[in-house]
Amino acid sequence: MQEMMNAGDIAFPHLGIYLHNLPKGFSIFGFQIAFYGVIIGIGVLCGVLMAAHVAKRENMDPDVVWDFAIYAIIFSIIGARLYYVIFRWDVYRNNLPEVFNLRNGGLAIYGAVIAAFLTLFIYTRLKKQSFLQMVDVCVPGLILGQAIGRWGNFMNREVFGGYSDNLVAMRLPIDAVRSRDITESVAMHIAEGTNYIQVHPTFLYESLWNLLILILMLLCRKHKRFRGEIWLLYLGGYGLGRFWIEGIRTDQLYLTGTTIPVSQLLAALCVAAAVIADIVVRIRLRGKTKTAA
Repeated sequence: MQEMMNAGDIAFPHLGIYLHNLPKGFSIFGFQIAFYGVIIGIGVLCGVLMAAHVAKRENMDPDVVWDFAIYAIIFSIIGARLYYVIFRWDVYRNNLPEVFNLRNGGLAIYGAVIAAFLTLFIYTRLKKQSFLQMVDVCVPGLILGQAIGRWGNFMNREVFGGYSDNLVAMRLPIDAVRSRDITESVAMHIAEGTNYIQVHPTFLYESLWNLLILILMLLCRKHKRFRGEIWLLYLGGYGLGRFWIEGIRTDQLYLTGTTIPVSQLLAALCVAAAVIADIVVRIRLRGKTKTAA
């Protein structure tokens, strides 16, 4: 008989890492606070600090970033929830009050990202500022916030992939995860006499990928040739990683009436749009250079 796990345990057996009785939250004066929310909050704060730092390096007023962040946070939460609810409408259609119950989870990062970009577009129009300049300043903070925020999913025992036995394979007790996230393929690999699943830690993949994109952004920032270039790096870079990661996740949201993961489709479109836009802009810049010469 193989080892059993307690409900609060998380393990990375091939790395020799065994975390015992790791709680999902803590209580203050009887009010339960989830580590998920705390980590998301830390991610947001670090993201805004990063964007403010980049703004200062770009000779922009950092206060503009802090001002925008207030609106971005509010509308990003709304966007993240709307995205999730729209593509899980079968769950909410007969229980509308549950739409407003965020304590049960149900936030989609792509919804937050879309809302943030729309908010920034409107903000810069109203403030008569350059959207492309501002978005280049903000996306390093956005990707940093996402990298940190994914560890909230780790604490929640969610956002994992199918069965894996690779070096960083993660074990989670069955009782600690949502039953709908345990696919037939994952269930088939539950060994007799055990009470855990062993899966891809996709939260970790995405967190590390996002940090890599952040490094590339900071390196490219000093050598960028046009406004919006860092934004395109975000759209294409994050989209490329998300396309692969989304394909192995077990908690996918599907395009209504299909078996197409909506975030994977959106990621592919972002990659295509970013590549095409980058090529077009560079061709135009080359043409202007030749004309000037």
